[in-house]
Amino acid sequence: MARKFLPQIATGNDLLEGDVVYFTEQGDWTRKHSDAVVAETPEQAETLLGAATLFPHQVVGVYLADAQLVNGKPAPVHFREIFRTKGPSNYFHGKQAEV
Repeated sequence: MARKFLPQIATGNDLLEGDVVYFTEQGDWTRKHSDAVVAETPEQAETLLGAATLFPHQVVGVYLADAQLVNGKPAPVHFREIFRTKGPSNYFHGKQAEV
């Protein structure tokens, strides 16, 4: 049985800094998960992935991640994606230091 399509966002890692980044509606990258553009159909997801992969010298490891809409903004669904929004876990720095 086919899995129900969930909204998706495009994510990857900034090539220079290694930070997790998310593709925006403006066609650039942000470090804020909530600013990511959301694909709500499989067709939109394919288009989104195609656009996001056009930055091979800026972002690596681009893929689509499931998301849920919370107050109109994307939020991570899977534990891995929740973990990635918090930044590196080896010591207190980056996104963790901003909280």
